[in-house]
Amino acid sequence: MIPSTQHMGDLEACRILLRAGSKSFHAASLLLPSEVRPSVWALYAFCRVADDEVDGAGSGAVAVAQLRRRLVAAYEGTPHDNPVDRAFATMVARYQIPFALPAALIEGFEWDVAGRVYETFSDTCAYGVRVAGTVGVMMSLIMGITEAEALARANDLGVAMQLTNIARDVGEDARLGRLYLPRQWFHEEGIDPDQWLASPSFSPQIARMVRRLLQEAEYLYARAEQGIALLPMSVRPAIWSARYIYSEIGREIAQAHFDSVSRRAIVSHPRKAILLGKAMAAAAVSGAGYGAAALPEGAFLVQAAARARPVRRTRIDNVIDIFERLEQRDRERHAAEIRRPLKEGS
Repeated sequence: MIPSTQHMGDLEACRILLRAGSKSFHAASLLLPSEVRPSVWALYAFCRVADDEVDGAGSGAVAVAQLRRRLVAAYEGTPHDNPVDRAFATMVARYQIPFALPAALIEGFEWDVAGRVYETFSDTCAYGVRVAGTVGVMMSLIMGITEAEALARANDLGVAMQLTNIARDVGEDARLGRLYLPRQWFHEEGIDPDQWLASPSFSPQIARMVRRLLQEAEYLYARAEQGIALLPMSVRPAIWSARYIYSEIGREIAQAHFDSVSRRAIVSHPRKAILLGKAMAAAAVSGAGYGAAALPEGAFLVQAAARARPVRRTRIDNVIDIFERLEQRDRERHAAEIRRPLKEGS
């Protein structure tokens, strides 16, 4: 298969979006095998653009409706005329990504627009399944993984990462009028969630809830590890690095006494470098079993994805050669950025 010049340009646009939008995810993606990396860029770019459009100026409901139309067009093979939609349409066709997966992602965005209330932890998990578990499962299909047990672990990892995001952004979300911590937890702590949302502030009660959420995330990270260790060796370093970097955000929050209302946790470049090394070491160890069943909130994703037919890998040598050179340059630049703070601190 020889990619067209336009397709190569579309993938490059997706790569640039990833590099600008998520330095952590971009660093992890550089560890992926070259044959799947462009498809991961296309997936991320679609998710990034969708999220930005829903959160942007104007009507969120209109943006969600437009996203649904774009999704249908991509699956019909007539994507909207822009690099992200074209690359996404090519990706879902190549890997036969079930429509239910990106549709669930958009449903999560719709929940944000509608101001959905998350009463229980299960409700919060259901949100995490849609906005993050879907991405983990779609990435698994790109990597050629279709076993239900492995897909369940990918969903676990996605939800764990989203719980970490929620724990990190409690204050930022509250100032936008959003509350993802379970309201039931507020009541257990003797706090009226609506009153707190009107004037968010840090307190020992909030600290306990953030800590509780991070403990739930760590439980899911541990479950996910059983699946990561059974992935093909070529993809393990990237997935381990994502797992470690996101979990480290939780440790940063803990060091700040679980205050994510008045501050936002950040993982430093030197620490990321250490975690990437840890990921490489973990990737060398194979696992023994997948363990627990799928999260009830995400079972529908696993069932939909497990019906997908595995895709035989094809070599697209021209585009891979070009992107390998571009990514080598990115790796060198990323290494230089990590070394610079170390030199400045010496």
